[in-house]
Amino acid sequence: MSVQRIASRYAKSLIDIAVDQNKLDRVLEDIHAFREANKNRDLQLLLKSPIVHASKKAEIMKALFEGKFDVLTMAFLQILCTKSRETYLSEIAIEFISQYKKIKHISTVKVTSAAPLTEAVLNAIHAQLLKSSATDENIEIVTQVDPKLLGGFIVQFDDKIYDASVAQQLEKLRKDYDENLYVSQIVA
Repeated sequence: MSVQRIASRYAKSLIDIAVDQNKLDRVLEDIHAFREANKNRDLQLLLKSPIVHASKKAEIMKALFEGKFDVLTMAFLQILCTKSRETYLSEIAIEFISQYKKIKHISTVKVTSAAPLTEAVLNAIHAQLLKSSATDENIEIVTQVDPKLLGGFIVQFDDKIYDASVAQQLEKLRKDYDENLYVSQIVA
């Protein structure tokens, strides 16, 4: 079975149980905390290691997160260790967040610009996105600065890209001039 399929099924199971127990937001906090902890290379290597037995991994997870995570999240982590699925925890966490955003109708929009954008510009972009039918009713904007754009910005969400950067416009002009099919009709 593919990693994506495994991650999707386990994330859906956790979401369903969290919704039933009215703990969805609490479990989301735990998942974010786990992703932050998982940035530690030692924890990543531990979870992926075939040498360390699953019961030892479960003990370590319990020592690290018990008392900090909700009982439901801890039980879920223990089940994953029991089923030898702890190696997929990173992917399950990413998929959980993705499914959570679908349930809560949140669109994540990435805005890349040549220089940091002001709050007024971000609000204008937010307003335009709300007017369009391409995004959900709640919009989460993630900003990134890339000086190579020279000016303007790029908006990305789902599988859509709106490129209003100066670098893109210059590239388009360059292509137009390279493909110029104009042949002079003036005879010398």
